[in-house]
Amino acid sequence: MELNGYAAPEFRQVTEEFSRNFTVRGDLGASFAVVRDGEPLVDLWGGIADRASARPWSADTLQILFSGTKGLVATCLLLLMERGQLALESPVARYWPQFAAAGKSGVLVRDLVSHSAGLPGLDVPVTWQEATDARRMAALLASQPRSSDPRATRTYHAVTFGWLCGELVRRVDGRGIGQFFAEEIARPLDLELWIGLPAEFEPRVSVVELAPAWTSVADERLALDPLRRAVENPSRYQPESFPWNEREWHAAEVPGSNGIGTARSVARFYASLGQLLSPATLRLGTTVLSRRHDPLLDRLTSFGVGFQLQTDARALGPVPDAFGHGGAGGSVHGRWPQQRIGFSYAMNLLRDDPSDMRAAALLAALYNCVEREGAA
Repeated sequence: MELNGYAAPEFRQVTEEFSRNFTVRGDLGASFAVVRDGEPLVDLWGGIADRASARPWSADTLQILFSGTKGLVATCLLLLMERGQLALESPVARYWPQFAAAGKSGVLVRDLVSHSAGLPGLDVPVTWQEATDARRMAALLASQPRSSDPRATRTYHAVTFGWLCGELVRRVDGRGIGQFFAEEIARPLDLELWIGLPAEFEPRVSVVELAPAWTSVADERLALDPLRRAVENPSRYQPESFPWNEREWHAAEVPGSNGIGTARSVARFYASLGQLLSPATLRLGTTVLSRRHDPLLDRLTSFGVGFQLQTDARALGPVPDAFGHGGAGGSVHGRWPQQRIGFSYAMNLLRDDPSDMRAAALLAALYNCVEREGAA
């Protein structure tokens, strides 16, 4: 298994674990990048980007980020807050009047950005093709009442978070969130990172696969639980409804899940947050707004302004104040504030089994290397 890229000599353990992800943990194609103070410490890639054509994963392979996209959305929201254009404690309807329909006038911006709005899914069934129309999805949510299910304000708004927050950005700023992110963040930082991929970059995108043991969203559970059916609307992980490799999905703005970029750009994005945001705004963004046991995910979750925050599970590595966002299938992206590090692990083989240690092994090795470096 040939690996490519670079790791500083003191980060050899990271390279070793990245290799084990292929030789022991079954990775197909992947990249892992770490940036500190603008300096690349690790930029590794390997494996297969497209099994059917045997296209190898290369230095410029792009990967869909799944819910890792929510970290990009969070930063857009925080930029508007820093500029005084958006307030955490204001009603959403102040910026988006139609949202007040069906008794939602009391829903605050803080509820929207922390997965607490009580709108974890669409009531109206939609196909993934229909879901590429972000403004229509936002209009459906605006007209929809909050769910009467008591679990609805405590469960992760996997797809609706993106449509709700994306429309909030558009209402405040006038630009769609893909354009806002491109003009305010990606271009100034020279990042290969998009919410809505331009057509010329499509040939560089890796092809996503479900691991044979993929078990999420079993049909039986969907049939029995109306809230879970809403959360999984549209269906996205079934053979007959799997949009992740479709050009139409890549091109759209699906801000909860269809960001696309290189791991090095995501790592640079997180490492550069101190340039984009003031210390006070970054503190606001990483202050706990919601911490609860998610009844559908069946685990403790913690959220700031869009960012996933650490819990005892340490999904973002061993660092207790880490923040960022993971993605479906095992990817993880984030920042270690004290270490001034941004990192990103992106891959195209989706796993949801408890034995998946690919990201955890990389982040543990990274932490060990940073600690040894500091002690030297």
